[in-house]
Amino acid sequence: MNPSEDTRNLVDKYKGLSNEEIIADLDKSRISLEIAIENLAHDFNIGTIVRNANAFNVARVHIIGKRKYNRRGAMVTDKYLHIDHFATVDEFVDDARARNMKIVAVDNNRPEAKALAKTKLSANSILVFGSESDGISQELLDKSDQAFYIEQLGSTRSINVGCASAVAMYEAVRQLGLLPKDA
Repeated sequence: MNPSEDTRNLVDKYKGLSNEEIIADLDKSRISLEIAIENLAHDFNIGTIVRNANAFNVARVHIIGKRKYNRRGAMVTDKYLHIDHFATVDEFVDDARARNMKIVAVDNNRPEAKALAKTKLSANSILVFGSESDGISQELLDKSDQAFYIEQLGSTRSINVGCASAVAMYEAVRQLGLLPKDA
């Protein structure tokens, strides 16, 4: 493909490359952070979370529950990510534990959740997001190693989960010292 004819939403260095070539190059610089999304309600925000995961070049995205989600919000970025599906919370937790990953719930309903500014994230973290309306299931919250919420100044209880994912991923990347040197 001629790079000048490539209309995909890609940075210039990937214009004209095949999806496989893009994935191979991204794999060389993926960060260790992983993202999990509990898909209980076919939430429209999942596509946004997937797009954000691509923006931060996370190692993997895990979908827990329903396999299908609205991919429009992902803007085709799901083609450049490694996405796993787990039918149940137990399957997801077993996989995370086998790989020595820390399950971190991003949820403002858990009483022991800490403010994001007071949370220390590790390189082996999987940030877990729930549905817009119900958050993370109690089953998954109970199996999480840690939980945090994003502090807010206004009158609403929460921000959109897609927006929350961007804030959380940025903070994880910042804490892990993975921001570009010119940032």
